Amino acid sequence: MKRRDFLLDAARLAALTAVVPNDWRVAFRPRFSDDPFSLGVACGDPTPNSAILWTRLAPNQLEVDGGMSGIRAAVSWQVADDEQFTKIVKSGRATAAPELGYSIHVDATGLEPDRWYFYRFTSNDAVSPVGRVRTAPAPGATTPLKFGVVSCQHWEQGYYTAYGHLAKEEVDLVTHLGDYIYEYGPATITPGRPRQHASTEVRTLDQYRARYAQYKTDPSLQAAHARCPWEVVWDDHEVDNNYAGLFGENDMESEDQMRVRRAAAYQAWWEHQPVRVPKAQSWADLNITRTLEWGATARFWMIDTRQYRANQACDDGNKNVPCGNWEESSRQFMGAAEEHWLEQGLKSSKEKWQVIGNQSMAATIDSAVGPDRAISMDSWSGYPAAQKRFIDMLGKYAANRSVVLTGDNHSNWVNELRTDKGQTVATEFLGTSISSGGDGSDRSNFFNDAVAAENPHVKWQNNRRGYLVCEVNADTWRTEFRTVPYVSRPGAPVETPTKWRLTRGMLGVEKE
Repeated sequence: MKRRDFLLDAARLAALTAVVPNDWRVAFRPRFSDDPFSLGVACGDPTPNSAILWTRLAPNQLEVDGGMSGIRAAVSWQVADDEQFTKIVKSGRATAAPELGYSIHVDATGLEPDRWYFYRFTSNDAVSPVGRVRTAPAPGATTPLKFGVVSCQHWEQGYYTAYGHLAKEEVDLVTHLGDYIYEYGPATITPGRPRQHASTEVRTLDQYRARYAQYKTDPSLQAAHARCPWEVVWDDHEVDNNYAGLFGENDMESEDQMRVRRAAAYQAWWEHQPVRVPKAQSWADLNITRTLEWGATARFWMIDTRQYRANQACDDGNKNVPCGNWEESSRQFMGAAEEHWLEQGLKSSKEKWQVIGNQSMAATIDSAVGPDRAISMDSWSGYPAAQKRFIDMLGKYAANRSVVLTGDNHSNWVNELRTDKGQTVATEFLGTSISSGGDGSDRSNFFNDAVAAENPHVKWQNNRRGYLVCEVNADTWRTEFRTVPYVSRPGAPVETPTKWRLTRGMLGVEKE
């Protein structure tokens, strides 16, 4: 059997297993060696009348099958009006199967718009933690939105203290912009690396599953998931550092090997995230681009800037330009089909705010002083033709009512996105990491006063760990940056070093 045909058949089997409970040889009263809900619960992709509810059975998280010993286990789920589950409004049963790593994805439909519910899972006598799920407002409603923005949670480089603080925020939604796991093998324990990966670099499906399981044991991450629905996309470390399409890091693997690795990585990502049933030819081609509508207030466009991009120019890294094939107009960052989808969507979208959930910095940062220009080949700036089309698109269809939310950079940035003619058309709020990069500093070392003067479109920069909180109504957008002073040990307090405001239809961003 050809590898592509195998992946196609595997994807069809997975989708069938996910949506059709299979009672054949299912254990309705399974016995577990330990708590099967040790990875917590999560929900996501909310609509006005539904949301995805997620869990994964794993009584022994780091074993090949999570300690499930190959059994198919019946799992019941409930959605209730109250946390005590005295008023259950929806319930059902699904099957945790080995083909999907014993993960459960329930599309809980028939819910009412714009309200909170509670949910949980049970299997035999085991009961999961309780999570909160919120439905989106009805179409046309101008309901305000308060949400968090997170990314980049390297297990070894720090504790997830920021998630503990986020779990106490009154937010309706969290957007995660990628690097949920890191694929690397373990590093030597040092004062800057308080934890250690449990295996060598991950490449196979079983290895990716175990890596997700290790990350999901973190209690602060579990608390943040249980707090509210999440909208999740991936970046590079869910597969391989700085991969581009079927080009891996340092080109160490063939395209055929990368396709197999990508299939394993994408499947494991889906198995561990509260997202809907995949629509793809194979796991290696899983399409995660999608929208989320918050009534008439905002529409989120969750994009993928990894799977469809051309390989980085000039051997990657931070390089002086022009160089190599950097300027070639044919080099894609989102991919032609995704770019067309976004353009046509922005052209017709009537929501007050257009929000792009984006992985890599959209603004260009020139890190050289003087006549030379040194820019990142892994960000939008490394694909200047695609970057121009993207910014021009925002200016043409959503000028001064669009916000780009970005992760990946492990630092905080407030950037104005400008056309070639210098017109500001959108604002980029780039949020720092949860833990990647360690404790950090008040400003990145390279971004000194001289470099700042070369980049007047950068309004603020910070190098601490943390998250963003955004409050949005029909006319105003406010972003608060939350940071913690350290992640190398637990217990850091949360701070708010800066706040920013946008007014729909008005030029630029203002500091509060």
